[in-house]
This record gives sequence, structure tokens and C-alpha cells, in this order.
Amino acid sequence: MEVHTAAIREREVGKKSSPGVREWKKNYDLYLLLLPAVAFFIIFAYIPMVGLIIAFKDYNIFQGVFGSEWSGLENFREMFSIPEFWQMIRNTLLLNVLGLVVGFPAPILLALMLNEIRSKYFKNISQALLYLPHFMSWIVLGGIIYAVLSPKYGIVNAIIRWLGFGEIYFMADKAWWVVVYTLAAVWQSAGWGTIIYLAAMTAIDPSLYEAASIDGAGRLRKIVSVTIPSIMPTIIILFILAIGHMVSIGIEQPLALGNPVVNEISEVISTYVFAVGIKQGEFGLTTAVGLVQSVINLTLILTANYWARRAGGEGLW
Repeated sequence: MEVHTAAIREREVGKKSSPGVREWKKNYDLYLLLLPAVAFFIIFAYIPMVGLIIAFKDYNIFQGVFGSEWSGLENFREMFSIPEFWQMIRNTLLLNVLGLVVGFPAPILLALMLNEIRSKYFKNISQALLYLPHFMSWIVLGGIIYAVLSPKYGIVNAIIRWLGFGEIYFMADKAWWVVVYTLAAVWQSAGWGTIIYLAAMTAIDPSLYEAASIDGAGRLRKIVSVTIPSIMPTIIILFILAIGHMVSIGIEQPLALGNPVVNEISEVISTYVFAVGIKQGEFGLTTAVGLVQSVINLTLILTANYWARRAGGEGLW
């Protein structure tokens, strides 16, 4: 009788509490596991946002962030008056658009091909070789690329000369440099990018493939009619995230592959921020550049998410 009364009391208390509180009580252990990730983003992503006020100040390293004098929008006016600013925007957009057009489909195609491999050992070896470039520094990869494409000693130019043509200065020609940059990014990231798509493919119901086989579908038809539609939500989400980085670019690859000869096409926002902000101490100006860059990225990702949901597909939220 006492046990029954206690159970009734517990149900009554549960009814009085809000759904959110009941959810916390029910899955408190899962939320505890989430705490390290939340702490990471608070410490390394949200707290540093306080430093964005440097963009509106005449920052002095000795006076500090809060002690420096306010300058209003002066840093933004100086940013838009820089002759190289629009060139940096153009270069960043060019390299990112090419990376999206060439690099985004690459891991999808690789994942589809790996998924069709039936030999377990061959599949494991192929995956290991494809993942390997991701774990190598861009300094190492840059050295390999420069060595392979060297006009005098590189194997590529040796083959070109053997075919009877003149050597090509890949890393000194602007057009060829863009091609090399794009393909190098695909080489470095495509194998690692297959992990998400392969994981999505493991969740596909095998009965769908069995039904397709009964209907007489071959491997290609199964890929087109079953595999791709099943992983389409994952593709859309990753595409939205890629759109959100259109005016952002990592500093490692441009620094590793760039050189003064192609500086006109290799100078991007991240390398400019490094050269001017870190080397010359123009923290206010480069913070303004970074703030504008972040606002544009946020606008792009919100727009891409809106149109993805408007088209009837999956979105980030």
C-alpha cells in the first residue's frame, strides 16, 4: 500500500514539473556527457568573441582590450580603402568556389566506390591510403607537391619532356597554380570526407537493395535509386556547411603552396590577416576584416539553410 501511494505521489510530482525538467531528469547522464563539448565551445568560441570590440577601437597592446580608445568605424573604413582588399575577396571566393565544385563531390564518389568493394582487405587498405594525406601537415604536402612538379627535377615534367613537350612551371604560372591548389585540396581531404558518407550508408535498410534486386536493378541502378537518395539528407547538411565557409579559407594551404610569383592570386584573407595583423601589429584592422568575414559566412549559411528547407529538403534546423 505504501509503495503504491509513493508511486502515485511520484506521478503527481512529475505531472506538475515541466516537460524540460522531466527530460533532464530522464536523460541526465547523457547531458553530463555533453558538458565537455559545451565547455569547449564556451571557452574557445564564445568567450573570445569579447575580443571583437577591438574592431571598434584603436587597439594598443599595452592598454589592453578595454583600456584602448574607441575609434568607431575607422578600422572598417580603412579596410574598404585597402587596394588589395577586393583582390583578397576575389581570390578567396575563387579558390573556395573551385573547391566546392571539384572537392565537394569527390568524397561522395569515393564513398560510393568504396561501398561497392566486396573484398574486406582491399577495402581496408584503400581506405587507409585515402585517409593518409589528411594526417600529414600542409608543410609536408607542400614540399611533396613542389618536388613532384619541379621544372628541372620533378617527375611530372620529366614525363612531359619524355613526351616531347617543354616543361611547365606549375607553381609559377597563375592558372596552373590554381589548378594545383584545387587538386591538392581534393587529394588532402577527399579520403577523410568519405567517413561521414560511409557511416550514412551503413544505416540504409538492406531490404531496399533486396527489393531493387528483385526488380532487376543492377549495381549502378541501386546506387542511383537507393544509395544516393538515402544519403541525400547528409549531403544537403554538409553542402550547407560548405556554403557557410565561402569567404573563409585556412591559412596552412595558401602559405604552403603560395610564393611571391603568384601572390596576386594566392593572397587570401587569412594570409593577409596573418601578415598584417600578426607581423605588423594591426590588430584593429584585421579584427574588422575577420568580423566582416564572419558576418558574410553567417548570412550565407542562413540563406543556404532557408533555401534547402524551402526546396523540401533537410536543413540544419
